[in-house]
Amino acid sequence: MPQNFLSCERDQPLLLPPDLRDWLPEDHLAWFVIGSVEALDLADFYSAYRSDGHGRSAHDPQMMVALLLYAYATGERSSRRMERRCHEDVAYRVIAANRVPDHATIARFRARHQGALAALFTQILGLCVEAGIASAAVVAVDGTKVAADASGHRNEDHEEIAREILAEAGRVDEAEDEIYGDRRGDELPAELATHGGRKEWIREALRRQREAREEDPEPVPRARAERLELCRRRLEDDHRTVVEAHRAYEEAKAEGPRRGRPPTAAEPPAGPEGRVNTTDPDSQKMRSPHGFLQGYNAQALTNEAQVVIAAEVLTEGNDSGALAPMVELATTELGRAGSPERPGILLADAGYRSAVQVDRVREGGAIPLVPPDGHSRGAPDPGGGVGPDEFMRRALRTPTGAALYRRRRWMIEPVFADIKFNRRAGRFRRRGLGAVRSEWRLLTATHNLLKLHRHNLALAAG
Repeated sequence: MPQNFLSCERDQPLLLPPDLRDWLPEDHLAWFVIGSVEALDLADFYSAYRSDGHGRSAHDPQMMVALLLYAYATGERSSRRMERRCHEDVAYRVIAANRVPDHATIARFRARHQGALAALFTQILGLCVEAGIASAAVVAVDGTKVAADASGHRNEDHEEIAREILAEAGRVDEAEDEIYGDRRGDELPAELATHGGRKEWIREALRRQREAREEDPEPVPRARAERLELCRRRLEDDHRTVVEAHRAYEEAKAEGPRRGRPPTAAEPPAGPEGRVNTTDPDSQKMRSPHGFLQGYNAQALTNEAQVVIAAEVLTEGNDSGALAPMVELATTELGRAGSPERPGILLADAGYRSAVQVDRVREGGAIPLVPPDGHSRGAPDPGGGVGPDEFMRRALRTPTGAALYRRRRWMIEPVFADIKFNRRAGRFRRRGLGAVRSEWRLLTATHNLLKLHRHNLALAAG
């Protein structure tokens, strides 16, 4: 009796057109993302396109948003790999309806709609509010250092940047000498010498200008020469601010009452000081648990269901000034998401300890639990056991306070672990604070989308 196998004929054409609804199970994440995007308001995306139907057809923004959300949710942020997956991955093919947007289209869409993509965080938080998993009774705030798309060896001072700008200018002059010789270089080219040639050139120039206006420019220039000029200008602006501050201080001191020996005038620096990264000027060198890195301070405020209620990116490595702003941002996000709730009990580590910030949080109605000593137990105050720090120590030593504070780690740290390691987002892929903030909000929004998907699966399972 011959062996019996199912046939495997790859050259057999399909007799009936395929139905994408048969390609994935009903509870697959791709279908959930598609359904969620259909519930979102995408007016900001559509408003960027012409409404008269003229011009080359563009990919539907609803499909592009679903593609980006699914890609970020599954740990894929490379536009080239997204394009490849639209060929090879069934879920991507379902989301893209068997279309394959090329990587340049995906990258331009992400840059052009940077603000609208960041705003999706609030709408997805609204879906979590409707599902009942966005409670703010107990929240935790923390920050994690995320590497920038830049090398720390590219931090240069004003003198180094000036030398590089001059060297670049010299290279441009040499290149122009080779091209133009003794000519000025501004003579009309041959194609513009005729009337028809000029019309075609102007038409092409206008087309390029329209395309440039349609795309949102990157906050950090792509050309290195332009980035160097930006870095030089920033260092000189900082120096100018320092000099003006010195002058204002000396004038105020001269007008005030003098008692005793007049202080020696402080001289401002002769030239710009400090260093700036010439690849991503907004990034900073920051201390992390694994040493120093060139990057950003990514902040998140989460609840007991590990849903991110507020997300922000700082260029300052210290967390001490972020406590109240994060609580206020969470209140704003909840209000926009349709929840009247405000943060109740706030848990934060000792890096957020600031008397001004704690008082500001209390004035806003939240109850902060922030250890003043670097750990939750809190050593007795050798200075007499009075004051706000000792009050916080006593609160954290009570059974209720200790039990509440123990929740902080599993409320916030697994969120960072999931984003940075499970979804391979330990380094930002875009440059500039605006682009990085959009990317971080998209990462935290897709984290919430995954939480919502698992919540729905648990409800369906009973």
